[in-house]
Amino acid sequence: MNQTISTLKRLGSYLAYQRVKLIAIILLTAAAAGLALAGPYLIGVALDDYIIARQYDGLLALCLLMLGVYGAGSAVGWLQANLLADVSQRTVWRLRGDLFVHLQKLPLPFFASKSHGELMSRTTNDIDNVTNTLNQSLIQIISSVIMLLGSFAMMLLLNVWLTLVALVVIPLIVFVSKRIAKATQRQFKGQQQELGSLNGFIEEAVSGQRVARLFRQEERTAARFGESNAKLKKVGIKAQIYSGSMGPFMNMFGHISYLIIAGVGGWLAVRDQATVGVIISFLAYSRQFSGPLNEVANQYNLIQSGIAGAERVFEMMDIPSEYDGANGGEEASTVAGKVEFRRVGFGYGEGAAALRDISFTARPGETIALVGPTGAGKTTIVNLIGRFYEIREGQILIDDKDIRDWDKNKLRSQLGIVLQDAHLFAGTIRDNIRYGLLDATDAEVEEAAVQANAHGFIMKLPEGYDTVLSAEGGNVSHGQRQLITIARALLSDPTLLILDEATSSVDTLSELQIQEALKRLLKERTSFVIAHRLSTIRRADTILFIKDGEIAERGTHEELLARGGLYAQLHDSQHLQEA
Repeated sequence: MNQTISTLKRLGSYLAYQRVKLIAIILLTAAAAGLALAGPYLIGVALDDYIIARQYDGLLALCLLMLGVYGAGSAVGWLQANLLADVSQRTVWRLRGDLFVHLQKLPLPFFASKSHGELMSRTTNDIDNVTNTLNQSLIQIISSVIMLLGSFAMMLLLNVWLTLVALVVIPLIVFVSKRIAKATQRQFKGQQQELGSLNGFIEEAVSGQRVARLFRQEERTAARFGESNAKLKKVGIKAQIYSGSMGPFMNMFGHISYLIIAGVGGWLAVRDQATVGVIISFLAYSRQFSGPLNEVANQYNLIQSGIAGAERVFEMMDIPSEYDGANGGEEASTVAGKVEFRRVGFGYGEGAAALRDISFTARPGETIALVGPTGAGKTTIVNLIGRFYEIREGQILIDDKDIRDWDKNKLRSQLGIVLQDAHLFAGTIRDNIRYGLLDATDAEVEEAAVQANAHGFIMKLPEGYDTVLSAEGGNVSHGQRQLITIARALLSDPTLLILDEATSSVDTLSELQIQEALKRLLKERTSFVIAHRLSTIRRADTILFIKDGEIAERGTHEELLARGGLYAQLHDSQHLQEA
């Protein structure tokens, strides 16, 4: 319950940005409720003062007044609904924007622990649930509160004893609704979690279609989907059963209350302690009193779904940003390029150490090559240089200053990365290259492409630099994607450079083009190169052979070959394979 209240308060803080419109909505709702409350009273007057008394003078005017009241109520309701739609959409727009901005600032370990589908579910499905709740339930809640208070006041005004009778079932309603609410919210939160898991599986299955078909795993994938889908169905049914039970219970209590009021009212009328018009009006007000409770109950599943969605959204927004308290505050104008590791140790989460006692120095302009078996810790080392992860022990120095004293954004602005899996965004080739320097001119973009050996193939495309790439650059070859990312790195003009398997998985011609482009990129930059093909790192100033998270060997290409150790063995095995 405390968490629900906290969630509603935070959601209310987003609504507070539009307090003027909210006040207008409340006033319109009050006006609509007032007009609705006037109806039963006028009906009672028509019965007692005109129809039963057989005084028809003025009855037509009263009927026209009632028509005007109901018509005005409809007009106010229409205006209210339009204003609410504007408020709810703007509120969700702000919430979605804040969530995405925060998502962009979360540390990489968070993304490693969550599937893409689950993150998509939180930024789309959960937000949509909040939207639906605001659109359909907010006005109902406001209207219900006003109608409850107004109806109660009119009931007291008409007959105190009948009002006390109407309140008999209220304690029972409160008790049952609280029990159902607690169980329902738990089920809806579980439903959202299962939906996130299912979305994650679907995203994985769609992106891995080629592998699944190659290994004939379609049936197994379908079976796993069926299991996940069945879990979602099971928890979804429970959520709907719990939430759906609220409406029938509320209707039952409403009918019981109505029957009791009708019976007591009839008894009072027989004893001439209440007029027929008063009884009819009171019964109408009792319906208006219980009606809002029924309406809220009928939307209870939507309300609980929205609260559960908001909880999951705020849960993500409460995860500390990587800039919270650990960003460093000093912003130097440039990075000279000296990088030093001093007995660095690191591990992912609480697991075993991935790096132990790593020490080396890269002077400005030098190239450090990292080689070794898969999983040895090569990529971990370069991730630490960009402060994508924080070290457990030891020290990393950039230009003789602790890396934790550098502003992360400033440090990363001096860092260029070319990865094995070249990531391109949906958009033009020009925009993808300009991603490295957003204010670059077209001439600067094209010059970077020339330096990266990408200009030639780009100009052969029908639209040239305006060619629209599909997601992940699926409409160009792997080698061409690499050249585009090299052009992007060249345009950003970094001081520190990371090349992670940049020439693997490409044909010989593409490799030669990439190698030539990389020579230009490496020039006068402190570079860290990860490669399985040792032919690409022969000119490195220092080669570090990483094994089991430790530096097993270090030296130049010639020195390591002469030593006849692990590096020499790897070199000889590759030489035999190429032969």
